[in-house]
This record gives sequence, C-alpha cells and structure tokens, in this order.
Amino acid sequence: MPAKAKAPTGRKLVIVESPAKSKSIAKYLGEGFDVDASVGHIRDLPQPSELPAELKKTSIGKFAVDVDNDFEPYYMVYPDKKKRVAELKAKLKESDELFLATDADREGEAIAWHLLEVLKPKVPVHRMTFTEITKEGIARALENIRDLDTDLVDAQETRRVLDRLYGYEISPVLWRKVARGLSAGRVQSVATRMVVERERERMAFRSANYWDLSGTFTTESAESFTAKLTSLDGRRVAAGRDFDDKGNLTTGRNGAAVHLNEETARSLASALERVPFEVTSVENKPYTRRPAAPFTTSTLQQEASRKLRWSSRSTMQVAQRLYENGYITYMRTDSVFLSNEAVNAARRQATELYGAAYVPSSPRLYKAKNDSAQEAHEAIRPAGDAFRRPQDVRSSLSADEFKLYELIWKRTVASQMADAKGSTASVRLAGTSTAGQKAEFSASGTVITFPGFMAAYEEGKDVDQEAAQEAEAERRLPNLKVEESLTSTNIEASGHDTTPPARYTEASIVAELEKREIGRPSTYAPTISTIMDRGYVTKRGGALVPSWIAFSVIRLLEEHFAKYVDYEFTARLEDDLDEIAAGHVKRTDWLKRFYFGGDDLEGLAADVENLGEIDARAINSIEIADGIVLRVGKFGPYLEQALPADAPEGTEPARANVPDDLAPDELTAEKALELMASNGSGERVLGVDPSTGREIVAKDGRYGAYVTEVIPELTEEELAAIPVEYYKNGKPKPPKKPVKEKPRTGSLFKSMSLDSVTLEDALKLLSLPRVIGVDAEGAEITAQNGRFGPYLKKGSDSRSLATEDEIFSTTLEKALEIYSQPKQRGARQAVPPLAEFGPDPVSEKNIVVKEGRFGAYITDGVTNITIPRDTTLEELTRERAIELLADKRARGPVKRGAKAPAKKTTAAKKTTTAKSTATKSTSVARAPKK
Repeated sequence: MPAKAKAPTGRKLVIVESPAKSKSIAKYLGEGFDVDASVGHIRDLPQPSELPAELKKTSIGKFAVDVDNDFEPYYMVYPDKKKRVAELKAKLKESDELFLATDADREGEAIAWHLLEVLKPKVPVHRMTFTEITKEGIARALENIRDLDTDLVDAQETRRVLDRLYGYEISPVLWRKVARGLSAGRVQSVATRMVVERERERMAFRSANYWDLSGTFTTESAESFTAKLTSLDGRRVAAGRDFDDKGNLTTGRNGAAVHLNEETARSLASALERVPFEVTSVENKPYTRRPAAPFTTSTLQQEASRKLRWSSRSTMQVAQRLYENGYITYMRTDSVFLSNEAVNAARRQATELYGAAYVPSSPRLYKAKNDSAQEAHEAIRPAGDAFRRPQDVRSSLSADEFKLYELIWKRTVASQMADAKGSTASVRLAGTSTAGQKAEFSASGTVITFPGFMAAYEEGKDVDQEAAQEAEAERRLPNLKVEESLTSTNIEASGHDTTPPARYTEASIVAELEKREIGRPSTYAPTISTIMDRGYVTKRGGALVPSWIAFSVIRLLEEHFAKYVDYEFTARLEDDLDEIAAGHVKRTDWLKRFYFGGDDLEGLAADVENLGEIDARAINSIEIADGIVLRVGKFGPYLEQALPADAPEGTEPARANVPDDLAPDELTAEKALELMASNGSGERVLGVDPSTGREIVAKDGRYGAYVTEVIPELTEEELAAIPVEYYKNGKPKPPKKPVKEKPRTGSLFKSMSLDSVTLEDALKLLSLPRVIGVDAEGAEITAQNGRFGPYLKKGSDSRSLATEDEIFSTTLEKALEIYSQPKQRGARQAVPPLAEFGPDPVSEKNIVVKEGRFGAYITDGVTNITIPRDTTLEELTRERAIELLADKRARGPVKRGAKAPAKKTTAAKKTTTAKSTATKSTSVARAPKK
C-alpha cells in the first residue's frame, strides 16, 4: 500500500539563529507560525582527529576537506547541537512549510543551507531575509521570500575551506620553528603584520628637537589674539613635519627650513618682545562641512572606540542585542545606503527637532568607498519606518545599549541634515627684531555661522593632536586690516620633540583594514579578538602593542610565506570571494588554483613542500644593540650578550629577562645595556650557608626570581682522587665526567624581591619542603610552595594555605585541623572579591568579581564568566557584568560530546531533498559537488 499522505497542519516553521531573535520575530508573525532557533551554526568541519577511522588515511584526513575530489568539505554536526537538530526535525514534521530566516549575509546563507542539508525537509522551503526586526520589516520579508542563493553559499564555503587550508598548512611550521599553540590565519596574520610593522617603525624612529615661537598680539582697540612664528628672514621655520624618521631635517621644494634650537629661539623671543608688528595679509574664505555617512560596521566600531572607548568585540555584542530586539537594522554591513523609508524618517525627525532650515531641499545620497559593498543591504540605522528617539527607549535599554543606540540615532539623523556653514580667516603679520631679523607670524580661525548637522552630531577624531589643531583653528580673530599696527607681548619660545608614528588603536586598525579592503564587516571584531587571544597583541590604554613572539611569527611568514601576508594578495582574495558570491567564478576551480597552483602561480601545497631550511634561532632573534640580541625562547623573551672570542669552551653567555610591561619600542640599546648591567650577571651574592659553607645567591631566571646555592667545581686533587675503573682485560677505562650535584633552589615569595631578599630569607626558602610532623597513622605532613601557591601535602592529599607565611608558621595541630575538614576540590580559603556589583536581576544573588586560576571572572554564585581580555577591571560596570552573565546563561553549559565508536560511523550516502528550493544537492556529512 502507498504511504498515507500527511494531513495538513496549517503550521509554518521559521528558523533563525538566536533565541532572542526568535522571540522578537514571533511577536510580528502571529498565529500559524512557530519560530525556533538553531542557536548559531549546527555543524562545521571537524578536527581531523574527530574523523571516522576509515577516513583518516584518505584524502579527507588531513583537513576534513577532500582536496583530491573538488575540495568537498566533510561536515559533522556539533555534539552539543544534536539535541537541537532533533527538536527542529520534530517541529518540522508538524509543519507544512519551512522558512529559513537566518541573517541576510553569506554566513547567514550558509547556516540556512546547512539546516536544509541536515533537516532534509519534505515540505516547501523558503528563504526569508530582513535587515530589521520590526512589524514593517517582517511584513516586507514575507512578501519577498526567495530560493536559497547557492552562489552566496559557495562563497562562504570557499572562505571556510580556504581558512582551513591556510591555517592547517602554515600553523604547523610556526609550531616547529617558534612555539607550540601558535596559529596563522588569512586575515589575522595580515592584521598582526600591520601592528608589528608599526612597532618596527617606532623602534627605528629617532626623535628630533626643534623650537618655535608664539606670541600675543594686540590691536589699537585692545583686542588680542595669538599667532605662531612661520618664517624668519623669508625662510620657513621648521616644524615637526620637516624631519624624517631618522631625526634629519628634510629639504622641501623651497629649500631647507630654518631649524631653531633652544638658544636661538629664546634669543629671538627676547628680541621680538614689544616690537611693533604690522598686518601684511588678511584672507577670508567660506567654510562648509558635510555630515558623515550613516554607519557601516567598520565606522560604527571606529566611532564607538573613539567616543565610548569600547573594543570592537564589545561594540558588536551590544549591536547584536539591539538588532535582535528590534532597535536597529542589521549590524554587519559595508553599505551606506538608506532606504526611502529611512531617509524620510530621518528628514522628518530632523525637521521636528531642529527646524526646516536644518534639512536640505533634497535627500542626501551616499555611496560606499568599496566597490564590493553590498548595496542591497542598508547602513546601520534605527529600526522602523519612524525612528524612536533615544529618550523614548531609555527605560527599555541597558546603559550600554542606550549609549550605542543614541550614537546610531544621532549619526543617522545628522546624515540627512544640512551642511555646517561659516567662514575661515587667515592673517599674516610681520615685525623686525632688535637684531634686525624679519619675523612673520600667522594665525587662522573659523567662525561657524550655521551649525547644520553639527547641532545633532559631530564625528570623533582618532588622534588627540588633530582634535587640538581643529579646536585651535575654530577660534574667532579680530576684524583686522592690511597695514594695521599691532603690539607684540608674551613672545614665548617652546621646544618640541618629533614623535614616532602612533600605534594602531582598534578604531584605526579597522579603518586601515577597510581602506586596504582586507576582510569584511563580519571579520573585523573577530580578527582583533583573535590576535589578542593568541597573545600576538596586547592593549596599552587604547593602543595595540605587539608581543615579541608576534615579531618572530611575522618574520617567519615574511621570509617564507611572503605572498600570504601580502596586503594586496589578501585583498585580492576578498575580491575573488566576491566574484564567487556573484556567480562569476566556480568555487572548485578557484580552490584548485589556490592550493595546487596554475597559470604560473605556485599554490599553497607547493609553497609548503618547498620551504627549505628555516633557521629557527635566526627567526627568533632580534639585534637590539651591538653584541646584544633579544631571543624569543620557550619561556618568553630574554636578552643574550655575545661571548668574547677568547671565552673558554662551555661558557654560558650572560642573559637578562625582559620585563613583561616593556613595549618593544622601549627596549632601546641603552635600555638593553641597563638590563644586562643590572641583571645580566644573573645573581646577587647573599652570603654563605653556615651548615654547608656554600655561597648563596639570588638570581632572576626565566621562571622568575629565585635563590640557590653555588656548588664549587671539583679541584684537581678531588678529580685525581676519583677511583679508576678497569675493563675486564685489565686496561683502565677513560675517566668519566663527574656527575654534577644538583643545587638546592627556591622561588622567592610574592612579598620578596631580588633586591631585598636576605640570607636568612634564602636559607628558609632552601629548607623547603618543611616537615611539620606526622599524623596518628604515621603519615608525614609537609608545607610547600608550588606553582599555584602555598599548600600542605600528606601523601597524595594536598590542601591550600591562605598565605606564603603560613608555610613556616603552620603548626602540626593546625595542619591536623585542616586535614580533618572535608576537601574542597579546587577551592582555597576565601579571599575578598575584587569588585562587587550588587544583586543580579535574574538570580537575585550578589554579583562579584573574583581572581581565578585563569584570571579574573564574574560570578553570581551560579553562573561564572571570565572577564573578556579587552575589558579591564576598572572599565567593568554593573551593566556590563549583568550582560556578560546573561550572555553566558543564554549559551548554556558547555557540553562535551563523547566520540562515537569508529565502527558505527560511516560516510553518509549522497541524497537529494524531496522538496528543496535550492539547486544544490544535499548530503548529511559530505558537502555535494558543485
């Protein structure tokens, strides 16, 4: 009998990525729709070790990508998503239609395709996309459903396979030649190179000192203003821009400028005091300033960094919540386009708030700088056909959400407002010093007569100096005329030093990545987070500072994989992915050319195979001063001084640790010599141990400061007294090298320092472990100092002590009392929290910050979340702590899936869906050929 057809249920299943998004959408879809979430990706390329046994030795085994068969990826459902998939399949059985409503970008399209592949629906499938979660936005999405865009899926799959090939081929080279655990990435390595190159520029920079003059000038009507010296005897006075990075004065088109030193500047200032001046020129020009375009992902991250001091990651997390809850449009976009509804809403609101004069007669249109920008998407703006003002939503948003919403609202409204208008005046004045030198001063000022868009919003500046210069320019000058007489007063000489190129901030590196067309909106924040999490880059204030290990990584990549960290090459890869997304290039053809080569281009496989010898010592060495080299070692960076030519064989070179808080550009030749002088010998003599007669020294080693005893070398008499061993034939054996006695060592307590530790302290440290006594069963109890702090040890049972001092003060009675208590796994005695933020609104338990084994973390006693690397304890607010805990609860506990037995896992058979809106064939594990 034929199978009985399923009776219609009238239900429609809508799948999105996140639970928060599903709740927001459900409000607008109404009856008949069931909205559920995949909770992100449901499957991905597994680690090669997770592949079924029968595939590990095939062409799939190295990457989980079949490089010999059109680069077919082998996908596996995440262990912690199997239950979610089962729940979605159950709901799909009760539905008549399936709407895949994941994000409207490549990644969202790929998630929709993976859902289609795994769920294998037998009902009509529709792709539903929207850029805002509002009633109007969802209604428009339902009116414009479409099929799955397989070209977008191909582009995203290509990106995923490309990143797997790149990382899995190049990263192992870093493991062998630099350090285990390092990684290379298509965009992350290029971003790291940018940070390292900037630090190299700072290291090579040599400052120049120059002086200039400024003075106060007064008109006959007692109006005064300030001006700066610009020329002397007809020659321009040198400023910072006239010196190169080596501190040398450059020659411009009009010859070399006059370089004033302190002596000449002070002498000139004295000679110009109270000298009469005359206005030689006055120039007035109209001033116009246009508003900035609405936010893209890049400009939003930059502006939030400038104005809110947020990291890219924090900005995107807050933006994600605003989008999912219907307050802003989709936050991953490189488009500056605004829909007609948005333009009208912005113009209408600007008119209501500021008046009709502040709105131009026709709408403003903006075009993206990047030709590949997706103009079908919108810029980031307030959601809806009518914008909600910030004060209208303040009560519904957290403090951080409100700050970002207000920023987006202001920028959007300002983008449709009139230009700011004004006038700029420039004046030059001249006078002759008592020494006969003709000095020319100049000043300028801008007067804003109509603020226009600036009444709503003004874009931030990256560099404080630029902002100061602009503020200097925006000042009002007196109404001056040519040949008008002025009196000079307060002529002051001031000295300046040229400064090295500024380090990148998160804002400026995002701007630079965008300018070079490297990466896409969705990759900026993850890229910065990755290079920080890998330890390649740290933040000092807002600046990005590379680690020494980043220098080694980038040097290796530049010397042996130059193409793969080349800026233009990386940008072209993005262009190629855009071509695949547009359907102009086939995924498989492009991957074959990238990996195997073609058209006179050597592929990645050949580049790795033909590497040749790599000198690991050279890669990890940087010359800092004559004879002093910085080496990146297994336990961190250190300085090493070359041995003299006549040094005895076996002599160890002098070494010195490099302080963790010393930035690379601060390790000058002078600083290196200072570190070697104070630390290079590696020891400070404390005295003699009266019980052994051996010298006790304090040293600074790679693991930190410690004390040890010096065991003297055997004398010739002692060596001669060593018994001679003989072979069976009676001949004497060659003398063996005597086994060196291992000296006692002890790490300094946290309360001690290399400079202050005494002989008494050292002898106590060398006496550890300290035997406290024995318990009733005769088991010995000792007090020791370990990697994670002080503790008691009895057999294999260890108990933590609260302080290092307790190692020497704990009595047997106290130790027995500690062992009488039940052992608390992983817990130490309570210490005060680092911060407290009051009760959590969900758990109603007190939120505190504690110091854990892996750093500071936030907890309410139920949920724990480590403080993100880009957030300092000082920057952490109550609102941010609540949000981090809420995000952790939403993700749920981490589930560790057990490996399935190899014999039960087989490659899935290729099948096609009974009813699919995509032309792409489907399979459970292996992706189809395309």
